Amino acid sequence: MRQARHPEVGEMALTEVMAALSDPIRVGLVRLLSDGRERGWGELRAPVAKSTLSHHLRVLRDAGLTRTRQEGTRCFVELRRGDLDARFPGLLPAVLGAAEQEDVGHQVGLAASPAGQRR
Repeated sequence: MRQARHPEVGEMALTEVMAALSDPIRVGLVRLLSDGRERGWGELRAPVAKSTLSHHLRVLRDAGLTRTRQEGTRCFVELRRGDLDARFPGLLPAVLGAAEQEDVGHQVGLAASPAGQRR
């Protein structure tokens, strides 16, 4: 895998961020990553093919919502909460609150999670 490009905070465009958040699977990924933990791509589960999940992760990264890191053959992803809050104050809490209220992205989870944690 070539080195992934991540937009700088000033390069993040509201229209691209909103477009990335227009899909329930991507909203589910953002909800899952909102706990602040970096996750391996292999930990993520969604009702789509692996290639489609990879596409969703790329859309989130290209919009500046996530940061991807490669370590050997494994890829990891984390939410860029601080950068998003700096660029678009209040946007992420509003999106997460509405997604929680409407249960958007509920079908996204983790392959294996400790008891009591959302899958």
